[in-house]
Order: sequence, then structure tokens, then C-alpha cells
Amino acid sequence: MLNFVICDDNKNMLDKLNKMFDTIFIANNIDATVSFSSTNPIEVLDFSKSHNVDVFILDIQLKASMNGLELAEKIRDFNKDAYMIFTTGHLEYSLLAYKIKTFDYISKPITLERLEETVLRLLDDINGQPKKYIKIDNKNTLVDENEILYIKREGMKLIYHTSSNDYESYSSFAKMEQLLPKNFIRCHKSFVVNMNKIVHVEPVTNTIYFCDNSTCEIGPKYKKTILEVLSNYGNIK
Repeated sequence: MLNFVICDDNKNMLDKLNKMFDTIFIANNIDATVSFSSTNPIEVLDFSKSHNVDVFILDIQLKASMNGLELAEKIRDFNKDAYMIFTTGHLEYSLLAYKIKTFDYISKPITLERLEETVLRLLDDINGQPKKYIKIDNKNTLVDENEILYIKREGMKLIYHTSSNDYESYSSFAKMEQLLPKNFIRCHKSFVVNMNKIVHVEPVTNTIYFCDNSTCEIGPKYKKTILEVLSNYGNIK
């Protein structure tokens, strides 16, 4: 299921968008939901740090502590892959919006037809890049590789940590690493990390921080290599 999050400082507009999305999802048989909506960008930011969000609908001109563009920049610190769709009544902001890896820009007033066109185009884009799943055990347990923050070896077990769950299997690091894409890298004898999910690295304490506030260690043997690799990732502070 695709999870949408909406932020608009106009409560009436927020309610209208929720109803429009419900109508579009039902009419087109789309497995999606608006999992959270708010007029407060701080609430949206807090929700997004602890929940999986696929699509953000953000009003650019929020009458709040930050505008929609600033909110999107903060979201990009821990979620590089979500689709960003901006709304505004001021056309001059559209060029700014596209600087933040934006999928679409919708001018207000928003019509059902215009919103539906964007949602259907978004689905076409998603279907063109299907999710990749990793089979982690003999029970055919599949985990979306993009949701994995890190993999930890604990005795004979491997623990696949995501923001919402931990999955365990009995396997070796050597066998598991053959199944992973290049954005996964060994940082410790007991940890393999997903570089796309790292939000901060503290080289003094040899600690890596993730979007859900979990951490893992950097081993002395791997420190030089991983710091060089991570320096090329713009989402990491």
C-alpha cells in the first residue's frame, strides 16, 4: 500500500484533498491511503520520521514556522526516495519547488481531474521501477530492500532492521551480502548499513544514526573506507 501525507495550512483545503484522494483511490482501484494530514509542518515532520511515507503533498506557502520547501528539505534528510508534490496559488514558486527532487507541481485551485492525472502518472512511474525484495529465510519471508536501515549479526542470527519491524534469519554475512545492492556497505564486523537511510555520522564516537533514531557502530577496520564512501552521499551530515 502507498502511504500519502498531506500538509496544508488551510483546514478546508486539507479536508478537500483528503476526500479527493479517497475518490481517486476508489475510482481507480489504487491500493493507497492518506495515512496522515495536518496543518502543522512540525507534526508532519515528526510523523514522517517514524512512519513509512511514499508520497508527500505539501503546500509551499505554509503560514507556520517553516514553508513547504523548507519542510521538504528536512524530510529529504531522512527520506530520499519519497515523491514530493507541491501545491500553491503562486506560480513564481514552481521553479524553486523543482530544486528538491520534485515529482509534480499543482497550481491552486486544485481540481479532481488535475490531481487524478498526477496520481495516475505517479503510479506509472512507480510501476516502471518495481520494488526489490530480499528473501531472508526458508519461509519465503520477503523484505523490501529500500526499507532496511541496517543488518546486524547476532550470534548465528541476522537481524534485518526496518523503521517498523525487525526480521530474523539464520544465515551468514557472506551469503547475505551477495544479495544486496551497492548502497549496502559493511561498517563493522557485526553491521551492514543502507547508506540511503543514514542521516548522521559521528566519527568521534564511531556512531551511525538512522532516520528512526536507531544507531550502529563503525568498526576501526572499516572506518576509513566507510567515511570516504559516505562523504559522497549528500543526505548525510
